[in-house]
Amino acid sequence: MLSPIILSICITTYNRGNFITQTLDSLLPQLSPSVELIVVDGCSPDNTEEVMRAYVANHPEVKYYREQENSGIDKDYDKAVGYALGQYCWLMTDDDLVKPSALSTILTKLNGINDLVVVNAEVATVDFSKILDSKLIKLDANQHYTEHDGDRFMADAGHGLSFIGCVIIKRELWLAREREAYYGSLFIHVGVIFQQPLLTEIALISKPLISIRYGNAMWTPRGLEIWLIKWPNLIWSFEGYSTRSKTSVCPNDYVKKLKRLVFYRATGAYTYTEFRRFLAPQSSWFKCLGYLLIALFPAKLMNILASIYCALINKSMRMAMYSLDNSKYQNPASRWASRLVGV
Repeated sequence: MLSPIILSICITTYNRGNFITQTLDSLLPQLSPSVELIVVDGCSPDNTEEVMRAYVANHPEVKYYREQENSGIDKDYDKAVGYALGQYCWLMTDDDLVKPSALSTILTKLNGINDLVVVNAEVATVDFSKILDSKLIKLDANQHYTEHDGDRFMADAGHGLSFIGCVIIKRELWLAREREAYYGSLFIHVGVIFQQPLLTEIALISKPLISIRYGNAMWTPRGLEIWLIKWPNLIWSFEGYSTRSKTSVCPNDYVKKLKRLVFYRATGAYTYTEFRRFLAPQSSWFKCLGYLLIALFPAKLMNILASIYCALINKSMRMAMYSLDNSKYQNPASRWASRLVGV
């Protein structure tokens, strides 16, 4: 008699033929008869189909769906949940690694009562040779939340949930909630989780069970648009949460935005083009002046100054330092600073 599927691991992919094998190889040894693995391919023009056909031939628990067109990450995850048979769906990524025994830990939380299980992660370099952040969600103990803990949950986990691989959600709950409104947001899972009504039972696993390959995201070139426009607009759109909890996830602060823009300028992601397109139309003349000055500041010099700051003043900014040293404005100062902070 076939075992019921408790968990569907739902991966969406696009042009990751060179990376998805490592992800699958970290998952497959941990699978059991109650777990299926689904890959939705958004019509990748690379060798993804060839890679996946080989896995399907050797692993019957792997199900591969190649779409006729690229519908975008949000719609493809929605499709993956639709294809799934499991009681729960893990919205896993296509280039990160799952730690050994992660699945056995997760399965203990899939009790039919929890609406959502949040998995913690560590952040590593692209080749996984160094750890940039040992915990994406800064909690030392497992947590449990009910519908009365919405603000605490958002404050604790909201930032970490920007990484979709943290999310394991009841399939029937996903399908019952609004999803199409979040197509194009790049964070459909966040929209499903934080919309009204609040989820009634949430478990958070504090131990990192995933290693994130930092700097390899398909949307990295759009970082400024995503993190300074799309992400804040989404977080601040949710009703039923306090200003304090939203601020803890996404500070609506002018000075902090200037600091973010300095970083984006130093990596080459912020220019006069981005200023005119994203910031000038929605800002006062006073704020625009600060944004404009940063956009016009020499990017290579900004990289040097930001690298020195990371090396001498705030050594905890390892992810920022890694980005500075891997940008097109890499220079002797960024290489020196990178070695000094150990990245």
